[in-house]
Amino acid sequence: MSTKEIQQQIVAGMKKWQKIEDATVATTGMIIEKTDNPVVHLVMEIIQRDSQMHYRVQEWIADSLESKTVTLSFDELDRIWSLIEKHIELEKKTVAMAQQSLEAVKGKKMVIQEFLLNYLAEDEKKHNNLLVHLEGIKKGMRATG
Repeated sequence: MSTKEIQQQIVAGMKKWQKIEDATVATTGMIIEKTDNPVVHLVMEIIQRDSQMHYRVQEWIADSLESKTVTLSFDELDRIWSLIEKHIELEKKTVAMAQQSLEAVKGKKMVIQEFLLNYLAEDEKKHNNLLVHLEGIKKGMRATG
């Protein structure tokens, strides 16, 4: 398969995926309308917002393959890297806080709080991983640049 065919396949996949994300936003909205339970509301709102962001990322991927040339230079990253490093430290603190809170509720029959703390811990780890991967891109640029 040629590079162009792979790109077209990815773009088509992103557009299909976006339709699923739209359906996710719609169904979470319907669930929110049908219940007054604050836990269910919160979970559905989290999923809605994540789906909206997924849609944006999918759109960005498709656009970057169809029309928009995307560049990221070592110099651009390097110029802001000290701020990113500060943010990495903040993310590490939030991961530690989530873990500390999880330890405190473990075995205390606070299942809803534990459920939400697990969500926060995983989300903070996800943020940290995004930044670690961005750092990997920067290091790779240095190695090839």
